[in-house]
Amino acid sequence: MLGFISHPACHDHDAGPMHPDTPDRLDAIGNQLIMSGLDFVLRHYDAPLATREQLLRAHDRAYLDRIFASAPTDGSVEIDGDTVMSPGTLAAALHAAGAGVLGVDLIMRAEANPVFCAVRPPGHHATHDTAMGFCLFNNIAVAAAHALAEYGFSRIAILDFDVHHGNGTEEIFHSDDRVLFCSTFQHPFYPFTGHESDATNLVDVPLPAGTDGAAFRAAVAEHWLPALDRFRPEFLFISAGFDAHLLDDMSSLALTEDDYRWLTRELVALANTHSSGRILSMLEGGYEPGALARSVVAHINALMG
Repeated sequence: MLGFISHPACHDHDAGPMHPDTPDRLDAIGNQLIMSGLDFVLRHYDAPLATREQLLRAHDRAYLDRIFASAPTDGSVEIDGDTVMSPGTLAAALHAAGAGVLGVDLIMRAEANPVFCAVRPPGHHATHDTAMGFCLFNNIAVAAAHALAEYGFSRIAILDFDVHHGNGTEEIFHSDDRVLFCSTFQHPFYPFTGHESDATNLVDVPLPAGTDGAAFRAAVAEHWLPALDRFRPEFLFISAGFDAHLLDDMSSLALTEDDYRWLTRELVALANTHSSGRILSMLEGGYEPGALARSVVAHINALMG
């Protein structure tokens, strides 16, 4: 049964009235799950708070000290130009990072598999010592590092299809031969990384503005899937950003729910071949609520087979 992990605290992160990352994103997903009938066949879990030890596997100690010290009790604090902390942000971010840790444990205990984490703020831009791009803690990196540290995996894959390159995840696992990081992203586009690297554990696929579903699928089939087959990952982690959707004005790509469904089916087949079906998916971007909600439902349907 698919495990669905979230927490009410993820609604309490308030980045401001004009910010794209709003609690409406999670509400839209929840409503669409109910309307689709899926909500009643999922196993729901509340995300725990990530511990300092779990965060330190992906982040620098001094950086964590700065983030905890920056948390406001009222008003807001701007960490960078588009990353804001409100009084509810620290708890939301800790629950978001804790969701992935719980997801790994649920899968390893054979209590739920696959797992989808509907959390905010997102995480894949956060580097080991820098918050950026709406992200404070790198949720997917914390989860993957937990799997490596606690369960002794030697080959895990992280697949990132957000419209923005997951620069933080790439930096945290740069040249770690236990981790294969595959990403698709619009380029040139924020954060203007991912198109040049000397690391051998990366499969970065920059896509020009205007890329449609057919070109996206061809790029994944040419670059991601052969590399994943060669690597034979024991666990798949997905940074599931849905902001490359045609209706999301965050980007200039033109994907649809069918493209996310197709990609997810390909990853499920690969996980069934190499990973005993182990998949954890973590929400990243997606800022047009209707398109986001429909895409998440398509993704979850495909995860469930």
